[in-house]
Amino acid sequence: MSAGLLFSGQGAQSVGMGKSLYENSAAARAVYDSADAALGWSIGDLSFNGPAEALTETKVCQPALFVQGMAIVAALKETGRLPEIDAALGLSLGEFTALTYAGAFSLEDGLRTVAERGRLMQMACEATNGTMVSLIGGTVEQVRELCAAHDIDMANLNCPGQIVISGNKDECLVAAEAAKVSRLFKMVVPLNVAGAYHSRLMQSAGDAFTEFLKGVQINAPRIPVFSNVTGAQVSSPEEIRKNLALQVTHSVLWENDMRAAAALGITNFIECGPGKILAGMAKRIDRGLSVASVSEWAELEALPILG
Repeated sequence: MSAGLLFSGQGAQSVGMGKSLYENSAAARAVYDSADAALGWSIGDLSFNGPAEALTETKVCQPALFVQGMAIVAALKETGRLPEIDAALGLSLGEFTALTYAGAFSLEDGLRTVAERGRLMQMACEATNGTMVSLIGGTVEQVRELCAAHDIDMANLNCPGQIVISGNKDECLVAAEAAKVSRLFKMVVPLNVAGAYHSRLMQSAGDAFTEFLKGVQINAPRIPVFSNVTGAQVSSPEEIRKNLALQVTHSVLWENDMRAAAALGITNFIECGPGKILAGMAKRIDRGLSVASVSEWAELEALPILG
């Protein structure tokens, strides 16, 4: 049976995430402790205890989700619940976790890269007035026309009928009102985010991150990993480097990534991260996909021991 790992993106975080893993798994605890030592501050404390305002900050939640994702994998392996993995995918920030699991980054380099990405994107958020809006029920062409009319960007093509737009806050809110008036969408939901991720307003972060990535060691992944930018498998270190830099400002083609993995025969996944968000998207992409979501110890214990 082919299996894949899915790693959560920004927005999935919640106070308390990973605490039960830390308390019950020596392997997960080692991931958190090494991350705290590498960062010079406690990602575990902010993940477990908050406050929510601090955990929501881009510079915090990105490394927090990365570390929890790697801790989940470590605990799955430690308890004999990690099947043979044939591919790894991650939504936005989660692509870095997927690449680290696949060996493209060392754990230390992956964490360092994610922390810098979060820091740069936080700066871009503070320098701009951006937001995002989720559109439910429309087509890609309808969303593209809406974005063109209001000079904003498509940020996430998550699954059929769910697309997120991103850009200047005033323009996004005007676009949201126009979307409601058009009656082309079932729901129009402004998101509670700190900035306009995956839009041109992140260009300063994208430029600086491009330079940073030049100094990071990237290896060819040992299993298939899929790029959010292209929606296809990515394998060469230079292609990975280029796409990760572009990902900061480009649309996330998550639906394409999931379909590309399914085309390889991978239909069973473990979602590593909170919220069961990726499991919900998977069902809308292809009802034949099976996703077990693991965020905390109780969910991990519910999985069968293999072998």
